[in-house]
Amino acid sequence: MLKVPSSPFARAVLPIVGGIAFFAALFGVTWLMATYVTNRTEVAPTTGDRTFVVGQVEDIAASISENGPVLYPDLRDPLGKRSIVIEHTGSDPAKGWQVYYAYPADKSADCLVTQIQKTHTFTDCDGRTLGVEQLMPPTDVRPIVENKSTLLIDLRGTMNPVTP
Repeated sequence: MLKVPSSPFARAVLPIVGGIAFFAALFGVTWLMATYVTNRTEVAPTTGDRTFVVGQVEDIAASISENGPVLYPDLRDPLGKRSIVIEHTGSDPAKGWQVYYAYPADKSADCLVTQIQKTHTFTDCDGRTLGVEQLMPPTDVRPIVENKSTLLIDLRGTMNPVTP
């Protein structure tokens, strides 16, 4: 049988010390389990999707024909230095897609362009008017038409030839 403490001080302090000891043991067991579980996993940081789905090629080609190229803010970096412009040429919505960076080919990425509404022209940081073909062609972003119906932007950083 357990011996009940006789002094009032011991009867008040022992349950508190016992509770603290219980929660310390519970914390220790939880910490050990978490350490054991996380040491068996590999840490693989993910940076998000490697492709950006733009939409149906027919819809986007029609919009570009009516309103000009589509200017997308940076898909990787909040500074905007990798903003892209999507252009379509030709009558076949499944072919003729180009991607450009949103700055002139003869300037740095700090000179972002602004599109002149409903046209295929832009103004740069110096106030020059530029055609879309005068923008910087990217080396690590490319358009992909999937199943002749969906336009994707490949952000994987590899540049393979795409047939327009």
